[in-house]
Amino acid sequence: MTEKKTNVTQLLRDLEAGDKQAPEMLLPIVYDELRRLARGYMRNERSDHTLQATALVHEAYLELVDWKNVSWQNRAHFFAVAAQMMRKILVDHARAKNAQKRGPVHKLELDEAVSFRVEREVDLIALDDALAALVERDPTQARIVELRFFGGLSIEETAHAMNISPSTVKREWTVAKAWLFREIKRG
Repeated sequence: MTEKKTNVTQLLRDLEAGDKQAPEMLLPIVYDELRRLARGYMRNERSDHTLQATALVHEAYLELVDWKNVSWQNRAHFFAVAAQMMRKILVDHARAKNAQKRGPVHKLELDEAVSFRVEREVDLIALDDALAALVERDPTQARIVELRFFGGLSIEETAHAMNISPSTVKREWTVAKAWLFREIKRG
């Protein structure tokens, strides 16, 4: 596992340096984890969703490796940005569908990954809007939510990625979840 992490970090540095081979070498190493993230997102989508997990992975990956002037810090940073990219793709897809008035609002279950006390079905767009409001209120808490919920990072990985203590992550994660729950419920 450590070798895999090192390879990802090195390939991200190679990608950043302009190595044209890096994207092709990186994909097989990160693909399974990107698919896991995508399946997590798609599991919470409606069954007739037109976007499949594989398409979500490929669309996000193509955007990630096409970024210019990105300084990839490490593997955790890459997956956090990948999760954020997948979230953006799904929200954009939901907004486009809603604009066309071709169906109901796309729903997302806030389950134990977010650790709300009771499972609730939440509008994906409402969650995105609430998270945007949280960025204005507390950027640190918003980043923790992105890394934990959307990026699937552990408390320790989040702490490392943000260069803060695990106890700070735990405390801010708890407060952010409660605030998001209230904000979404109010909306």
